[in-house]
Amino acid sequence: MRAEAQAYADQINQALALLRRFLDWDRALRRLDELNARVEDQALWNDPKAAQDVMRERRRLDEAIGATRAIETELNDTAELIEMAEAEGDEALAQEGVAALAALAERAEQDKVKALLAGEADANDTYVEINSGAGGTESNDWAGMLQRMYQRWAERHGLKVELIDHHAGEQAGIKSATMLLKGENAYGYAKTESGVHRLVRISPYDSAARRHTSFASVWVYPVVDDNIDVEIVESDLRIDTYRASGAGGQHINTTDSAVRITHLPTGIVVQCQNQRSQHKNKAEAYNQLRARLYERELAEREAAANAQNATKTDIGWGHQIRSYVLQPYQLVKDLRTGATSTSPSDVLDGDLDKFMAAALSQRVTGETVEVEDVD
Repeated sequence: MRAEAQAYADQINQALALLRRFLDWDRALRRLDELNARVEDQALWNDPKAAQDVMRERRRLDEAIGATRAIETELNDTAELIEMAEAEGDEALAQEGVAALAALAERAEQDKVKALLAGEADANDTYVEINSGAGGTESNDWAGMLQRMYQRWAERHGLKVELIDHHAGEQAGIKSATMLLKGENAYGYAKTESGVHRLVRISPYDSAARRHTSFASVWVYPVVDDNIDVEIVESDLRIDTYRASGAGGQHINTTDSAVRITHLPTGIVVQCQNQRSQHKNKAEAYNQLRARLYERELAEREAAANAQNATKTDIGWGHQIRSYVLQPYQLVKDLRTGATSTSPSDVLDGDLDKFMAAALSQRVTGETVEVEDVD
């Protein structure tokens, strides 16, 4: 088979191998048989919640197994078609087969990522919190660019974006912001973005046009739904109110409606100011706190399993997960997986799927790579 077709076939086989490994193929087949048998048992339907859980797991396994088998069948059929076309000297048919493999490779990648989103909270909505690092206006501007990047990514995927908290920088950008992304698998995709992000560029705020390095942190944590129990002891909380910042004018907030909650045992701080009502801001802050405490528990489980753990760290050199270089060359490089893009403008406009897919795959394989940061 010609080199181009073989390259696509290898890419597809790699995706299939990861899917089988993630699913624990033989175990998944046995489990699907068990779930099918449970669905046939009328006693199951006496417990609606148990039935819902069984149907959810059954649907996920059935879709993942079905997609894997369909890709395998199509790969084999297309490979045979290409070999037959080459043997008969039919170049048009051979090229048609190569194009079919290219499309199948793209589909295999999408199905792989979808199957990897099977974590306990992956299907949930998610909070994305962004904080600028040291560096004043430069870092504030960079944090603002990241906020726009995630908003554009969310829009590309049909997610609804709500701004929960926002503190503007003095000259540009933001000091911090918290967004709520609503939609299917929002947390599952975005969770790989937690960490420090580094920007290298010619500063638009430097009259000498020197290169500057800026840092900002991103922290992603899932919205906790009613099926997840998170205990919060009131005596562990300190609740402060303050005046929300705004653009002023006729809509300026003249009451202390913004709410900040500090969870004393962990030091976690959440705040909300997007609602005019202090009561609504307090309720939203509670939701954020439950989400943060739950994310903390998930991170501890991952760490215990020797998986990569997304937690907050110092916002500075040596802690970054990804570097974005705009000058003197164009490159975005993920320092966990080695994934790169030579079009930072596209990445900053929300083209993040390649980086998310690589990070999700790495969580399954547990394989680490030696990646050298860029200057």
